[in-house]
Amino acid sequence: MLNMGGPSTLGEVQDFLTRLFTDKDIIPLPAQSKLGPLIARRRTPSIVEKYREIGGGSPIREWTEKQGMEMSKLLDEWCPETAPHKHYIGFRYATPLTEDTLEQMEGDGLERAVAFTQYPQYSCSTTGSSLNAMYKFYNKRAAPSNLKWSVIDRWPTHPGLVEAFSMTIKDELMKFPADIRDNVVILFSAHSLPQRVVNRGDTYPSEVAGTVLRVMESLAWSHAYRLVWQSKVGPVPWLSPSTEDAMKGYVKMGRKHFLLVPIAFTSDHIETLHELDIEYGTELAKEIGAGEVRRSAALNDHPIFIKALAELVQAKLSEAACSPQLLLRCAQCTNPVCAHSKQWFASMAL
Repeated sequence: MLNMGGPSTLGEVQDFLTRLFTDKDIIPLPAQSKLGPLIARRRTPSIVEKYREIGGGSPIREWTEKQGMEMSKLLDEWCPETAPHKHYIGFRYATPLTEDTLEQMEGDGLERAVAFTQYPQYSCSTTGSSLNAMYKFYNKRAAPSNLKWSVIDRWPTHPGLVEAFSMTIKDELMKFPADIRDNVVILFSAHSLPQRVVNRGDTYPSEVAGTVLRVMESLAWSHAYRLVWQSKVGPVPWLSPSTEDAMKGYVKMGRKHFLLVPIAFTSDHIETLHELDIEYGTELAKEIGAGEVRRSAALNDHPIFIKALAELVQAKLSEAACSPQLLLRCAQCTNPVCAHSKQWFASMAL
């Protein structure tokens, strides 16, 4: 189960940020080996304070463990011929790190595994980075491996994902007072991406939009909505409009009630618990004179979502190693590791 991860304790924040800012796949910087750790050190105190405000660390590992255990139980029931099923977690920037998990899996003597991205919508900077890390691990590893890999690289319109999002949205809409419920603007908020990444051909924006489309279809287009972007870092242009700017703009137009939907996140972490709940839902809402602002619940251990995870893995157990889409690089790709990584996964075809 591949994901970015998050620091489980305040003491892990600086290491998490250092790994993040030294990863060229997500934040390319000049003189990255020196500048990345410097930025991480400077940002650590403010990020520590944010984690302190949400309870002292990220809950993403706890939720991923629960998701993995519940998913594996369903797979044992549905697919006894391949049981027992066991989940492993591979985080990119926090423990358990992807490389350490791969070494553990090799030590466990496994022969078949599914690399399952927990980002429903593909981006070179998220799923791509995790898959590149897997390729680099095996490229450097001296010992031979008998482990054959399949890949679930994206699942933005899976029916179970769409249904789970729709249910959490409907549940939260019912918590608005009846006299304003129909006037709520749904803001689907996704982690933003530098515009230069989009310009080279990254599919993330279109895949997030695909999820939004399917969810709104499921809701019968009941409310006005927009796709907006959060979590910009640095001065370069990123996808817009930002969640913050959208809220400001709509309040000026007289639309003051919002439902924030974390459409690219499947577990609670700092972007939901702090950025959406505290920075936007509380502080910004008060500053701009917004009315009722709520957030739909993260999918976490929602039973429909857990079922969707199991369905995705069940299908992959009898499918080709990877999708044709995974093997296609961005039209303007400049990262040679991507080419080698995709070739490596293609070679895993069973």
